[in-house]
Amino acid sequence: MAVYLNNAATSWPKPKVVVERMADFISRTGGNLARGGASSRDIETLDLVTDCRVTLSRMFDGYLHQDPRYVTFTSNVTEALNIVIKGFLKPGMIALTSSMEHNAVIRPLRGLEKQGVKVIVVKCDIDGRMSEFALEREINIHKPDLVVLNHASNVCGTLQDLEALCQICNKNDAPVVVDVAQTAGSVPISVSKNNIAALCFTGHKGLLGPQGTGGIIWRPDFADIVLPLIEGGTGSFSHQEVQPQKMPDKFESGTPNLPGIAGLKAALEWIEAEDMEKVTKKADELGKKLLKELLRMEEVSLYGPKEMKNRLPIFALNLRGWDNAELAFELYEKWGIETRPGLHCAPLAHKTLGTFPQGSLRVSLGPFNTESEIELLIDALSNLAKENGE
Repeated sequence: MAVYLNNAATSWPKPKVVVERMADFISRTGGNLARGGASSRDIETLDLVTDCRVTLSRMFDGYLHQDPRYVTFTSNVTEALNIVIKGFLKPGMIALTSSMEHNAVIRPLRGLEKQGVKVIVVKCDIDGRMSEFALEREINIHKPDLVVLNHASNVCGTLQDLEALCQICNKNDAPVVVDVAQTAGSVPISVSKNNIAALCFTGHKGLLGPQGTGGIIWRPDFADIVLPLIEGGTGSFSHQEVQPQKMPDKFESGTPNLPGIAGLKAALEWIEAEDMEKVTKKADELGKKLLKELLRMEEVSLYGPKEMKNRLPIFALNLRGWDNAELAFELYEKWGIETRPGLHCAPLAHKTLGTFPQGSLRVSLGPFNTESEIELLIDALSNLAKENGE
């Protein structure tokens, strides 16, 4: 049986109820959304999607008393970020972001840069942390029309002080978009208290749902001025030849991933029933153990914060004498341990951490990992370090 330590890529395993609900939707109901009559099948699908919106708005403390209309479903966080970034920024505008962003942010911004959008990248420190002083200084200099920041690094787990960074953006009238791909489901987040213009999430990582799910929690006034990326059938306002402006229809053309939404809803309910804090506590405790052991190993170069209070249980490392891709291969072939080597779709982050172009090995824990799995990883790294040193 493989030891799965690649939860930053996607969480695994999923709660059993996720699989059951997806299978139930496909095999028993399966009606399309807003594209039928008034049959029980159609009503059940409508209730499923609405209830999932309600749960997401409650989990992230959405606007207007957690109004579910301002929850948009997407196929992943990359699509969510593209909808927001490309729907808002126009030639002549200025966008500000950090040097720890995933390519889901950097590539859309670089594409828009070619069309006349100015992109400012604020350098984070060697641990990947955004300085409040640096952010405010750059905002005051450049007066950005939009700020896009991730909550936690997918490379090394650095957790930003979201509340402090949002306060700076709000004080300077800069709408802030937050990428919570790594923190949704693991760290409590309030969209309304932080006055976030758009929160972009994925469903298949900390939220423990299936791949192909994600979305946006909107601030209503910001949703009003963002243009839809895709236009087409919404199952509503069919007499109109132009895209509806009503939410949630405005950003949801075409048939959504309804089996995925069924699975995501089940995952959200599982997290709420188990209590998010309890779900993540186990992974954090294992992370403390792993962090302590990694810091003891002279052969290991560890990147990012050196204490758990400022990070998620996502670790970037290199082992002396080993290429990280070869290390990942050896860990799996000899010990059955699944990790991820390389640049993790975040070249700017690796440049910030000093691991470009070689990249690093990423080890990322989830709520279903065990202490014995962490001990096996430490033993494996110790053995491989000795093997290379002989």
